[in-house]
Amino acid sequence: MDFHPQPTPGTARPWAFPAPERGTLGNGLTVLRCHRPGQQVVAVEIFLDAPLDAEPDGLDGVATIMARALSEGTDKRSAEEFAAELERCGATLDSHADHPGVRVSLEVPASRLPKALGLLAEALRTPAFADSEVDRLVRNRLDEIPHETANPARRAAKQLSKELFPASSRMSRPRQGTEETVARIDSAAVRAFFAAHVRPATATAVIVGDLTGVDLDAVLADTLGAWTGDRAESRPVPPITADDTGRVVIVDRSGAVQTQLLIGRIGPDRHDRVWPAQVLGAYCLGGTLTSRLDRVLREEKGYTYGVRAFGQVLRSAPDGTGASMLAISGSVDTPNTGPALDDLWKVLRTLAAEGLTDAERDVAVQNLVGVAPLKYETAASVAGTLADQVEQHLPDDYQAELYRRLAETGTVEATAAAVNAFPVDRLVTVLVGDASQIEEPVRALGIGEVTVVSG
Repeated sequence: MDFHPQPTPGTARPWAFPAPERGTLGNGLTVLRCHRPGQQVVAVEIFLDAPLDAEPDGLDGVATIMARALSEGTDKRSAEEFAAELERCGATLDSHADHPGVRVSLEVPASRLPKALGLLAEALRTPAFADSEVDRLVRNRLDEIPHETANPARRAAKQLSKELFPASSRMSRPRQGTEETVARIDSAAVRAFFAAHVRPATATAVIVGDLTGVDLDAVLADTLGAWTGDRAESRPVPPITADDTGRVVIVDRSGAVQTQLLIGRIGPDRHDRVWPAQVLGAYCLGGTLTSRLDRVLREEKGYTYGVRAFGQVLRSAPDGTGASMLAISGSVDTPNTGPALDDLWKVLRTLAAEGLTDAERDVAVQNLVGVAPLKYETAASVAGTLADQVEQHLPDDYQAELYRRLAETGTVEATAAAVNAFPVDRLVTVLVGDASQIEEPVRALGIGEVTVVSG
């Protein structure tokens, strides 16, 4: 039997995060394009400067309803006709609202890009916002809220935001609105929010994929380039204030067999020079199954399936006054809630006293930097990261520079960043679980004043 010779490995090629080409259309729309040979599914991300802070008082959630309604029909097509045209293109269209603004995402085969961009432009230029469709979306959102409240992780996140931020801050309230505020939303409110905040001059389009044979300039001129709108006045960005006084809030869920943990505080965003070291330190603490928290709480003690530490940007500003959520999350069985929290605090204290090891740092760098080429194999992943940079007011080469800085960050820097990110006396702990079983053991730990609220 003859065998083919075993393949031999080739020479490793250097990799860097793709660099986009930046330009501006005549209507003021900023465009970032990135040619990725072989990526036959093109990804398009549109960032609209319509932040949650801009929602009118008492109408929290109107940005979410507007985002969802963008694909529910236009002046030319009903919702069903619009969906059918997208399907004929083999395209998917999605959108959501968050604190920085609204993101609209499109994926389509490269051969159908002109048609799909035409539909996207139609949705942005002439959305119908029909009364019946908006009413349906409002009802759907109202139906979602009880399910989110029943989800321990979502309930914990809602309570942590309420604890950290003052009631006057939009960040203290659910991103997609409450039952009370969503119920007030109608098509007139959606149209008013769209008219006030959605325009090409404050929007950015990111287009990533194999653009071979595509005259993108001509396609853009015929589609997104035909979108018109007034120049917007600059809007003041309210400062972010938070109270991270160490304390514990138990959201009572009688009979719960597990306790959901969410421990957090506010930290710097990606404009801060400490961000790379903070990413590295948080990864060493709780970024993977072999990180410190999992080694103790999962492998040694068997309290949990996994605990994670992370930083998530909430909102950024060009002057660096943004903020991120620094958090530790996971779930443990109810009887071991007290012991698990005790061991978690011991891990944090040991980290502050002894620091990380060089081996931990090296593994984290290998995992974060080494997997980057795989992480960005798809056009959608590249487009999403470029759009993140846009909404966070970061330079186009930020991600490439981040990997370089991660590789250069030493063990001492990573340790200092992790210790500063999670100081044992400045953490707000939210526990969603059975208060009758976990309140006293948690009080005995002395990690902060304990308050019980209804679930």
